[in-house]
Amino acid sequence: MDIIRQISAGETSGALTAPLQRERKPHNHKRPRFHEVCWQGRRQPRTITIAMVFLPLCECSYKQTSSCWSIRGMASRSIFYFVPLLLLALLVASPPATAALTKPGSGDAGNATAAAKQKPGKELPKYKRVRALLTKLNRPALKTIQSPDGDIIDCVPSHLQPALEHPKFRGQKISDPPERPKNYNFTVAGSGSEGVRNVVVQAWHATGEACPEGTVPIRRTTEKDLLRANSLRRYGRKPVRRGVRRDSTSSCHEHAVGYLNSEQYYGAKASVNVWSPRIGDPSEFSLSQIWVISGSFGNDLNTIEAGWQVSPELYGDSNPRFFTYWTTDAYQETGCYNHNCHGFVQTTNKIAIGAAITPESVYKGRQFDITLMLWKDPNHGHWWLELGPGLVVGYWPSYLFTHLARHANMVQFGGEVVNTWPSGSHTATQMGSGHFPSEGFDRAAYFRNLQVVDWDNNLIPASNLKLLADHPGCYDIQGGYNSYWGSFFYYGGPGSNVKCP
Repeated sequence: MDIIRQISAGETSGALTAPLQRERKPHNHKRPRFHEVCWQGRRQPRTITIAMVFLPLCECSYKQTSSCWSIRGMASRSIFYFVPLLLLALLVASPPATAALTKPGSGDAGNATAAAKQKPGKELPKYKRVRALLTKLNRPALKTIQSPDGDIIDCVPSHLQPALEHPKFRGQKISDPPERPKNYNFTVAGSGSEGVRNVVVQAWHATGEACPEGTVPIRRTTEKDLLRANSLRRYGRKPVRRGVRRDSTSSCHEHAVGYLNSEQYYGAKASVNVWSPRIGDPSEFSLSQIWVISGSFGNDLNTIEAGWQVSPELYGDSNPRFFTYWTTDAYQETGCYNHNCHGFVQTTNKIAIGAAITPESVYKGRQFDITLMLWKDPNHGHWWLELGPGLVVGYWPSYLFTHLARHANMVQFGGEVVNTWPSGSHTATQMGSGHFPSEGFDRAAYFRNLQVVDWDNNLIPASNLKLLADHPGCYDIQGGYNSYWGSFFYYGGPGSNVKCP
């Protein structure tokens, strides 16, 4: 909206010219009438921006007094002094336009900015919270890498990563990786079989760039990420799960898993193939992961989780992404995904948690899988994470946990889907490949070479594996064993179908 209304010469009629219509007395002097001076703009098609301001001076035109001419002369000589002062005063008095609160590279505010302008009393405070949270989550970077998939990877100095701000980390140094469990094999069994590939590649690696030593790659959180979130307060967390049960039939979380719960466990390892399952509703997700669990399934539940996930709400697309999670109170207030809170301490400069994994497995084609291992440091009690053969990602400090500070009493492998019951029926969100396990290799999703770590830090086969599918008509699971893949299972399904209304 223009600060000063533009009035063209053709508009100078009506009220503006009314004073000029009055009868004038004759006069003898030859000086031009003042109204002719004021409204010369009539004779030339130009824009006059000060007509409203100097109208009182023009009203003197029908008064033939020396004082009037004095005023007219003064106005004529002073017009160029008044205009700049007038414009300055109007600009100062005008309310400032709402600024677009965007950080370079952090995404477009889009509808939020418009909403903030339309409803400043309601939207603007929320938008300020978005900016404050971005400042909290994103750290200064020595280098920034633009990934082909749209992600921005910040190479953050190790000592500036979020986990180190935890009060219990003060005075500590980042730990060095411990020795791996006994019987660890750097060659992943089964990865050389025909049609299976086991190499960890992320989309941002395609740039050929790398983060320098002494930094850790962290996927930048953008304004769009936060504006998609259902809740800013719970951003980067799984939905609250009231009354968590081993069989999740009473919640919106559905599983198809293999698990062990008869011993004390100090780690787990497996290979899982990577897919891009279809998500039926943007607020839902589909994941495949390893859990190490301790405590009851009440509010004291401790879990550590790692795997791949498709979550449009969290990441803004349908790419499978490497992720981590932890909680100490059954997903209520503690814990988070990736680096979204003061939890996981990263030690590698080669992997960005939350970044896309590529390539994906192909239905009736080549399979691509990743190997994950979680294990507890026998000396310091931290829980470490390895992705692929030999690539240690980092650790969850022991001080984060209550029950897991000692050991796990359950290990679990498999898939999880959030079902929000869109339109009153079961979701069409897929698990795994979106196909039932009965279809077998190169069609269904799988976990293979399942192992656990025992009390003496030995990596041993996961024998006596129990299988559970909360809703077999929607997502199912079938297990087996052979000398090449050891203990394994196929799992997953399409979600909504004739057997899953």
